[in-house]
Amino acid sequence: MTKWTRLLAAPLLFAVTTPAHADEAKEKAAILQVVADMEAAWNRSDFKGYMAGFRNPGVIFVSGGKIQDGWQGTLDHYVRDYGGSADRSGTVHFYDISIDMLGPDAALLISHYRLTRPERAQQGINTRLFRKVDGRWVIAMNHVSSYDPAAPASK
Repeated sequence: MTKWTRLLAAPLLFAVTTPAHADEAKEKAAILQVVADMEAAWNRSDFKGYMAGFRNPGVIFVSGGKIQDGWQGTLDHYVRDYGGSADRSGTVHFYDISIDMLGPDAALLISHYRLTRPERAQQGINTRLFRKVDGRWVIAMNHVSSYDPAAPASK
C-alpha cells in the first residue's frame, strides 16, 4: 500500500468504526428483535404478545384496502380472522428484512412474510414505520400487501 493510498483510506476506516455506525447497528438489532419477538408470539397464537410490537394506542394499520381502528381494532381483527386454533393462526415468518434508519427515533422496515396454515396461506410484503417511543422501538404505521402464494410472481 502506497503512502497516498494509506492517507486516502484512513478516513474511510475511521468512518466505518465511528460510534454513529455502532449506534445504527445497535438500533437495527433492537428493531430486528422486536420483529423476532412478534414472530414468536404469533407462532404460539399469542396475539396480545404480537401486538406488543405496535404503538399503543396510536398505530396506523393498513391491510386489504382498509385502515384498522388503531391498536385495539388491529388486535380485534387478528383475533376474529386468525384466532381460535393453531391451524387458523398458522405460523408466520418474516424474511428479506431491510431497515433504513431515518433518524435517531425513526426507521423504515420493509420485509416479506409468509403465513403457513392449512387454509388460506398468505405471502406478502410489510412496510413498517418504526418509532422509538420512551426508549422502545414500536411500529407506528404498518402496511401489508398480500398475494396468493399459488399465483406466479409477476415481474
